[in-house]
This record gives sequence, C-alpha cells and structure tokens, in this order.
Amino acid sequence: MHRNANRLEWKFLSLKTLLFVIFSLYFAPGVIVALSQDAPNQAPKTRADMGARLTTIMGTVQEGGEKLRFVTEQRAWKVDNPEILKGHEGHYVHAAAYIYPDKNLIHIIEVKIPSPIETREADIK
Repeated sequence: MHRNANRLEWKFLSLKTLLFVIFSLYFAPGVIVALSQDAPNQAPKTRADMGARLTTIMGTVQEGGEKLRFVTEQRAWKVDNPEILKGHEGHYVHAAAYIYPDKNLIHIIEVKIPSPIETREADIK
C-alpha cells in the first residue's frame, strides 16, 4: 500500500508539473508581446530622430584651452567627440559629421586631409 501511495503522489506531481509547463508556454508569448510594446518608448533615439543630418563639411580645427572647435566659414561648432580631432589641431580638414544646428554642435564620424584642389577651391571662396 505504501508503494501505491508513492506512485500516486509521483504521478500527481508529474501531472502538476506538466500542466504548469503547458500553461507557461501558453501565456509566455502574451507576456513577451506586452513587454515589447513598451520597448519603442524606451529605445534610444537615432541621430536622424534627434534632428541631425549627416553631411560633409570643411573647416579648421581650433584649440580653445582643453576643448577643440571645428570652425567653418559660417560658424564655430562645438564638437561632442573631440578625441577624433586629436592631432589635427590647426589643420584645415574635410569631415563627415552629424550636424545639430539648434545646439551649435557636431558629431564627427570621419576626418580626412583635403586634397590640394579642395584646399585651393576653399581658399578662392
């Protein structure tokens, strides 16, 4: 009799475990969908979403104390990643950057030394 009680108890526990797994698998997709609907609100904004546009500009890298500025014909820009300009202080450079005109800020993604023709054309302007 004692053996039969253990078997019944074991079968009952196995059945409970099986039902728990089935219900968990049934409701898990609903929980995942509900949680993922909040994700777009918390996702970081891309540069395009924040009003920045990628452009190529030419200008001079100026040192102002510990900060570097990128100076074009129109204005002097604050650079949010000045480490990319290290070694180019005082040089006229060609930069691919995201521009934030409302904040007077640029994020430079690539710096190149302009060709002699580009430099000459910029000097004529």
